[in-house]
Amino acid sequence: MNLDQRNRVPMLSAAAFLLAGCLAGALAAAPPATAADQTAPAPLPITEPESVGMSSERLERLSETMAGYIDRKQIAGAVTLVARRGKVVHFEAQGERWPEQGAPMTRDTIFRIASMTKPIASVALMTLYEEGRFQLRDPIAKYLPEFAEMQVATVPDADEYLGAPYKLVQAARPITVQHILTHTAGFANNYRGLLNADYTKLRTNRDPEWTVGDFVTALAELPLEFHPGDAWQYGPSVDVVGRMVEVLSGQTLDEYLKERIFEPLGMVDTYFYLPESKVGRFAALYRPDEDGKIVLTEAPDLNARHAREPHKYFSGSGGLVSTAADYYRFHQMMLSGGALDDQRILGRKTIELMTSNHTGDHGLWLRGPGYGFGLGYSVVTDKGASAMPASVGSYSWGGAYCTVFWVDPEEELIGILMTQVRPYTHLNIRQDLQSLTYQAIVD
Repeated sequence: MNLDQRNRVPMLSAAAFLLAGCLAGALAAAPPATAADQTAPAPLPITEPESVGMSSERLERLSETMAGYIDRKQIAGAVTLVARRGKVVHFEAQGERWPEQGAPMTRDTIFRIASMTKPIASVALMTLYEEGRFQLRDPIAKYLPEFAEMQVATVPDADEYLGAPYKLVQAARPITVQHILTHTAGFANNYRGLLNADYTKLRTNRDPEWTVGDFVTALAELPLEFHPGDAWQYGPSVDVVGRMVEVLSGQTLDEYLKERIFEPLGMVDTYFYLPESKVGRFAALYRPDEDGKIVLTEAPDLNARHAREPHKYFSGSGGLVSTAADYYRFHQMMLSGGALDDQRILGRKTIELMTSNHTGDHGLWLRGPGYGFGLGYSVVTDKGASAMPASVGSYSWGGAYCTVFWVDPEEELIGILMTQVRPYTHLNIRQDLQSLTYQAIVD
């Protein structure tokens, strides 16, 4: 595959880079925008890497590595973005968003960001915290009464016959808002635990007409995996976070995010469900075959899950689609202390609270050693144990389709990868994004 086929954007002067970005967006293969979708994205603050202490030559290693994944057919294409000190120094589209149709990857391609929805939903809830609507130690039953009397599934004693895989005991303490923001509530999940089969049944049998409120009510009928606060376990907590936003605000999560986050920040391509006019910029989804080469899982058309009807289930855990540029704007707001372009979303001290470790020494099996968890984010607590170069205090998360981001306040650095393949654990692509970004810092 040659350079043009990969749709690589070489390092340019700031003015040329900005012009190239505008042209790429204009030439994207998409239907004409409707009147409701004609809002143009704000231009990104692009600069030469050297002006913020990074090396253009060394950043080429990141481009070359992503090209290698494409050439090996391990991904179809990718968009990568690196920013430092409030300036974008690398923003590149490579490969194709839909190879079967010969559609090139462009910098405005729209991706399923899955669990990268979680930080956005968590920020939404914390905007209500700043309005005095709740405290972190409040029981969620104060706002969601279905969680008032929770029980915990435990393993029966060795000599105890129940005819069931677990027995139930009363929860030692109520689930708090802090628990649902930190994945320590103990909810049933599809990863591990005694309730795996029960949770899978709940998800599988979900009525297509359900709202997230219906799902949360059904989730409350299942017992917990452990007493709230006793462990860290990844699961559906942020759907409960999103439901709290709805109950406290009187709006759907979709409406609230649009009004309080997306519109103020100029996130014009972030949705739970794509408008028809933008499906032409959606990326295809892939899985690896037995040789690790990509096979189409979902075509990016009107039948895709994030486009087809009904449009009523707004999942805080993983429902959004977005672009690299939109997601950069959201996290530049976080890195800038809660405001971007004179639009304030949060206060600086709230962001400090969100990006502190709230989970003590509970292990984060999904991240490995060296990490704790804040309110919606994993947080680096020990650089050596993490085996990655991000500074202590950096915060991050990723999505199920291989998207990932991190924010490093010490280095004033943001990195974003957008690609679409699941599973992806056979690849080092997410780790490569980080290591190849940090090696380009030369100041």
